[in-house]
Amino acid sequence: MTSDNTSLQVCTAPSDLSTLADQLRAAGRSIALVPTMGALHDGHMQLVRAAKKVPNATVIVSIFVNPLQFGPTEDLDSYPRTLSADLDLLAAEGVDVAFAPTAHDMYPHGYRSTVTPGPLAAELEGATRPGHFAGALTVCAKLFGISRAHHAFFGEKDYQQLVLLKQMVEDLNLPITLHPVPIRREESGLALSSRNRYLSAEEHLLAQQLFASLRAGVSAADNGASPREVVGATLAYLAQYPQIDVDYVEVRDVGLQPLGGCADATVAARLLLAARIGATRLIDNMGLMLQPWDY
Repeated sequence: MTSDNTSLQVCTAPSDLSTLADQLRAAGRSIALVPTMGALHDGHMQLVRAAKKVPNATVIVSIFVNPLQFGPTEDLDSYPRTLSADLDLLAAEGVDVAFAPTAHDMYPHGYRSTVTPGPLAAELEGATRPGHFAGALTVCAKLFGISRAHHAFFGEKDYQQLVLLKQMVEDLNLPITLHPVPIRREESGLALSSRNRYLSAEEHLLAQQLFASLRAGVSAADNGASPREVVGATLAYLAQYPQIDVDYVEVRDVGLQPLGGCADATVAARLLLAARIGATRLIDNMGLMLQPWDY
């Protein structure tokens, strides 16, 4: 079907999208996919704008709250669903196709076949969200196949997911190119997230300190701090705000492998954190360069 007053085409059946994608490929179009769970904000629009830069591209945005990546105690039922507003945003941004299937459309036979990610999926986010990345990778693999996409765009806010997706594409020889897009932030530095709308005004102010804590860690790295000292600087900043319940703060290399006790050359790394503010769990991360260190 097509939305009421724009050229945005909306597909709900996977078979319809695949048929359309086959036609687009036959016509020589490049297909650029932006997978989302809806509740769209300007961070998603940044992904769309990046996708539109692909030469000769048809941009497809999927909107699907994937049950398979939510644990039994997580916010599947309360996760914001704003399909009508989302479609308006996509139309205004000049998106060509929106794909908005139901759970039955995506999993007509239940969770019969799934992707099993590597050991990284049990660390960081995976330590407290078992099964999350298996669900996320499974739905992305399905979306890649259904959309016949040449390119897919993902934000760096979900950095661990991005690394695992790169592993999946490489290990399973999937014919698609992944494009990381920098984190979109509020003026305060808070990373844009659909879950930010859960925050009260007071909690929103507290959440801004997550970015500030990352800046403190990066500043320490710029001054020659070791990975352990970078984590310490980040935690010391967060300790000023006992209302912030920190889950983890870690520094890893850009592939999210643990760093050793010493390095004799500059190392590109990532500082990652997760914290709960009230009932809302937020994640963020920032790139940094580590100077040579020795514990």
